[in-house]
Amino acid sequence: MTIWEPVFLSATTWTYHPHILITDINMPRMDGYELVRQVRQKPAFRLLPVVFLTERASTEERIRGYQTGCDLYLPKPFEMQELGAVIRNLLERAQIIQSEWRFSTDDQTRSPQKSASSSTIQKNDNRHQAIASVPIELNLTEREQQVLNFLAKGSSNVEIGNKLHLSPRTIEKYVSSLLRKTETSNRAELVRFALENQLVD
Repeated sequence: MTIWEPVFLSATTWTYHPHILITDINMPRMDGYELVRQVRQKPAFRLLPVVFLTERASTEERIRGYQTGCDLYLPKPFEMQELGAVIRNLLERAQIIQSEWRFSTDDQTRSPQKSASSSTIQKNDNRHQAIASVPIELNLTEREQQVLNFLAKGSSNVEIGNKLHLSPRTIEKYVSSLLRKTETSNRAELVRFALENQLVD
């Protein structure tokens, strides 16, 4: 489904429950940042994969995009093949995360007390973003650290794979591992967590 003006989104998209949101930043009446902010305020769309396709390619813009809540920042011009790979990876990851989240929720219901040695992370229910309460040791592998550094720069799975000589599927596994270790739900939360805890340069 394509919507040309984001102001009409609330009247249509919420009804159809999309599997992914792909948006530009420069749009009439409401920019992409505000659109994604509104999306993330909806509990039903907390885990919705969001992709920014935009000509704004500066580091500051990418950081703002991730802080707003996007999962991937893809600068224009882009290859349709890469966009297709991005969409497939995000949809597959969303299914994995939702399954793990449901499993984790069930596990917490059965065992409300967590081990004292586990990472201390508080969830901000209003913004639905993970905020680290104290600096923690994640024991990341060298490869996980490399992937995390590239994610913080806004690189896609395909770009990271090309730089590390790995397949996008393998990169996705590293991303899933990072999400699990940081107890974050999407790339935006992961990058923000990494920046706040000085896990990346």
